[in-house]
Amino acid sequence: MIQRKESKSKVEKADDVQHASSALQQYNDTEGHFSLVRNFRLADLVTIMNGFCGSFSLFSSANYLLTHDDYHLRNALLFPLAGLIFDFLDGKVARWRKSTSMLGQELDSLADLISFGVAPAVLAFVVGLRTTLDTVALACFICCGLARLARFNATVALVPKDPTGKARYFEGLPIPSSLALVGLLSYWVKEGWIEGKEGLPGGVITLWGKSGGSGDLHVVSLIFGVWAAMMVSKTLRVPKP
Repeated sequence: MIQRKESKSKVEKADDVQHASSALQQYNDTEGHFSLVRNFRLADLVTIMNGFCGSFSLFSSANYLLTHDDYHLRNALLFPLAGLIFDFLDGKVARWRKSTSMLGQELDSLADLISFGVAPAVLAFVVGLRTTLDTVALACFICCGLARLARFNATVALVPKDPTGKARYFEGLPIPSSLALVGLLSYWVKEGWIEGKEGLPGGVITLWGKSGGSGDLHVVSLIFGVWAAMMVSKTLRVPKP
């Protein structure tokens, strides 16, 4: 029985290698201008729209810092949600078209990092997490999201699958779960609990030195630190819907 399982595993790995080789050969054989674009599948274009939404959220955040116009802040909070819609649709489109690719998998991870990693962290900075220790926590949040996506790409074939071929669970929180943090930030914005208005809830603690120095830390930045730890957790298993 064990030998059969090992043989089956070897066959599956060989099939994966063959599929990867053929996919790479496809891009290598395509020549001429815009060859990359011509190799895009419909699902890839949907994935790119996810990255577009995340990028637009970043630019909206920058515009808010320059103008302090709440219109830009609302846009910055809404675009990650739009990114989630495209992130959901790209898989549906790929299954509908029965067309997947290595490029699509890499695009999906990079788009997710922008929309659900960098954009929420920048939003947190915009609303008030701006001390040195706050930015360290936010940088760790982004890097843990990056590591989480890399681990998923490297180990997805090892995660148990259901009869349809979908993974049964996520190892650690999936990075799109950071939209819960965006929702929390949206509530703070609605209540006026942001920098320049009533200030962030929980206030600031000074871990060393004088108040206003590099030892200052907003208590709520710990939420991002805990979230980062849960994303890279090996033991936390979140059932897939």
